[in-house]
Amino acid sequence: MFKKNNNILLILIFFAISLALILAFIIEYSFGHQPCKLCIYERIPYVVSILLIPIIIFYKKYKKIILLILALVFIASTILSFYHFGIEQGFFNELNICKSKDISETLTKEQLLNELEKTNISCKDVTYRIMGLSLAAINSIFSLVLSVIFIKLFVKNGKN
Repeated sequence: MFKKNNNILLILIFFAISLALILAFIIEYSFGHQPCKLCIYERIPYVVSILLIPIIIFYKKYKKIILLILALVFIASTILSFYHFGIEQGFFNELNICKSKDISETLTKEQLLNELEKTNISCKDVTYRIMGLSLAAINSIFSLVLSVIFIKLFVKNGKN
């Protein structure tokens, strides 16, 4: 049986994840800090968990497999956000999706205007910090903590 304490923990995680996603949108739309492509990809695990956690809470039938999925999702999120943090710190090279296109080549006037309208933000540029930490660094820590929690819940659920 999935204990009541586990449900409370999942509800708290659900609200923490929702708050993190809401804050990302506030930083983007209210404060005008444009995210890079990796920042956008790092939101996907949060959306997935917002969809899956209520299933565990209300429909306990698939809780073990969903806990495993959530653990794997946040392990991947930890790796992705740590990689992003490494790009910011210069430990890793940027992926091609992170790099702005070189517009120095011969372009027509229309192509140049189209390229300038696209705001390609480099993954190594930190546009917003909280307590001196980039959002990628905070996401690395938060994703690692969530990975450990979901792994522990999965293991505990397997023993029941």
